[in-house]
Amino acid sequence: MPKMKTKRAAAKRFKVTGSGKVIRRKAYHGHILSKKTRKRKRVLRQPAIVDKTDLRRLKIMLPYKF
Repeated sequence: MPKMKTKRAAAKRFKVTGSGKVIRRKAYHGHILSKKTRKRKRVLRQPAIVDKTDLRRLKIMLPYKF
């Protein structure tokens, strides 16, 4: 059976921690930042953990990360 291919776009966006959780970057921190409050921008800088309902799709996209 041939090797499975990793979705490169997903590989650049997600990282697996040592305990097996998946880390992602938060949305809405790319542009139009002048109207967002300082607090909101500070919160958006922190990474977030991917919800368990999305893990099945991620395991298909990243077969060798899990």
